[in-house]
Amino acid sequence: MYRPSAVILQLSVVLGVIFVLLKVAQFYKERKKLIKALEAFPGPPKHWLYGHNHLLNTTKILNQIVSWGEEYPYAFPRWLGPVLPSLVIHHPEYAKSIFGQTGKRLHLSDVPYKFLVPWIGQGLLNLGGTKWFQHRKLLTPAFHYDVLKSYVALMSESVKVMLDKWEKKNTERKSVELFQDISLMTLDSIMKCAFSCNTNCQTQSNSDYYIRAVYDLSYLISNRIQTFSYKDVFYDLTHKGREFRDACKLAHTHTDKVIKERKMLLSSENELDKIQKKRHLDFLDILLCTKVSV
Repeated sequence: MYRPSAVILQLSVVLGVIFVLLKVAQFYKERKKLIKALEAFPGPPKHWLYGHNHLLNTTKILNQIVSWGEEYPYAFPRWLGPVLPSLVIHHPEYAKSIFGQTGKRLHLSDVPYKFLVPWIGQGLLNLGGTKWFQHRKLLTPAFHYDVLKSYVALMSESVKVMLDKWEKKNTERKSVELFQDISLMTLDSIMKCAFSCNTNCQTQSNSDYYIRAVYDLSYLISNRIQTFSYKDVFYDLTHKGREFRDACKLAHTHTDKVIKERKMLLSSENELDKIQKKRHLDFLDILLCTKVSV
């Protein structure tokens, strides 16, 4: 007896097998191309699937990278997976050659920058081509020397808070965790200078949900890159995926609040006129005033 459902099933299986074979061939071709491109740079032995991820973890990644740098001079490939290498350049002349490419946009891999999009959206960090140049031209005035010079006092204030914390720990004979304190000082400076927002994050970091969200997002993105989970199409359904989504929501709630408050100020013609007459606008003023003018 003729069964259309059986024929459809057989056809589906055949198409499925062909699709898998094509993907395997594509994977093999792409991997071979990458290996050939990096063959001029010797590096540590890698696993065919995990790359170097299985050799690194958050507690020893810095020491391991430094050790590889001593063993492989100038530069060495660091594989984040089977088809995702990065070239770690640690010789000053090599770095000078790359960073000396003024006026050009260096190519960015979709991974790991695409993981930042739900958090920070599309911007200077992860855009490319014409849009990147447009954004760069728009924001260049915010990073003018005279603008940055006017923020020295605010940045010095943030640094002083950090140094006072260290001084107190020194008298108490406590160890100092540099990375966390410097990160908080940097965030404190950015919030003051770019958004005119005083978060007191250096002294009240444990009670500020935004600061906690930033730390959580940084950790989750770093963890996703260092493991094979970046290939997991079901990441959003995992426990860490839900944590990432919740942290994004908290971060967006805070930034939306800051923007809303600034928009309310700009809704006043007197305030808008006062801001637009400033010789140099800060980051948020440029974005909002540009939108208003459009």
